[in-house]
Amino acid sequence: MLSRIKICGLQTEEDIAMVNELKPDFVGFIVNFPKSHRSKMEQEVKILRQKLDSSIKAVGVFVNEPEETVIRMLKEGIIDVAQLHGDEPEDMICRIQRNTNQPIIKAFCLKEKKDLEAAMKSPADYILLDQGKGEGKTFDWSLIEEEIKRPWFLAGGLGPDNLEDAIARLHPWGVDLSSSVETEKKKDRDKVKKVIEIVRSSR
Repeated sequence: MLSRIKICGLQTEEDIAMVNELKPDFVGFIVNFPKSHRSKMEQEVKILRQKLDSSIKAVGVFVNEPEETVIRMLKEGIIDVAQLHGDEPEDMICRIQRNTNQPIIKAFCLKEKKDLEAAMKSPADYILLDQGKGEGKTFDWSLIEEEIKRPWFLAGGLGPDNLEDAIARLHPWGVDLSSSVETEKKKDRDKVKKVIEIVRSSR
């Protein structure tokens, strides 16, 4: 199975120019979440998206955002995919899918086996398995005892040092990186290039 790569938390036009050159499969914008230094307002995401290469999928990352905002941003083409990282219920996921016909990623914190069981039942198009809410730490990979039979992203504490091992061991459909490809809270071209090369060579 081919692994895709998502570089999350883009903030600037320089970030956009960099990914346009390096061509990850997905990029993520954190929307309306002031707790994160990477958060952008909807209008800022719209401007950045207009400069993004059309071959790269734009993901809006939301934490308990009103579904009207998510639906509007999908319908207006500001984003291609919505990633829900809060306590969004299943019926909300289904309504967004119905209203937009666009894919949804639902993030789950993996602390114990039952968390994986809940994730597997999600109506989302993709699930994302993380240790927490974008804290940059790995979860206990042994919780995944057998290959996951649906498209899923591995997140949490991934970087150049463990990415190759993670892909070989867990066979994720996609991997999601953010803090590990930054230097002083800014995306670092050399680090982004390195992790994209690791994913491409794993194919």
